[in-house]
Amino acid sequence: MKKFSFELEDILKFRKFEQEQAESELGKAVAAENEIQQNINAVALQYSEVKRQLRTTRDFEDIAGANRYFKLLDYQKEALLEQLAKAKLVTEEKRKILAEIMKNTTALEKLREQEFQEYKAEQDYEEEKNADDIKIKARRQQ
Repeated sequence: MKKFSFELEDILKFRKFEQEQAESELGKAVAAENEIQQNINAVALQYSEVKRQLRTTRDFEDIAGANRYFKLLDYQKEALLEQLAKAKLVTEEKRKILAEIMKNTTALEKLREQEFQEYKAEQDYEEEKNADDIKIKARRQQ
């Protein structure tokens, strides 16, 4: 019996490698997005902490300093939100690339599976044919 071989096996391996690379790139993009979100959360936490500290003070200098700090935090928040929007675009682009690569890989895997099923059916047919030949020869010898 001949061994099963898929002519496009090298291409399938390459596509799987491409898919792993795309998954890795998507993971990096999501990680960058999460890091920016954590920074936004840290800014919000700082904002609420300063606001909490301001409740007990009546000193004008503290209030003025806090207002300047709020402006700085607002500036940081806006910059981070802009970075987050860009990161989300990058992540979405990486998702599209991965989806396309996965579609190509899946198509090749289905083709391989189909060819393997045809191979198995052919092997089963050959085995049945050989078994029939053996039975016929055995009957002739009797």
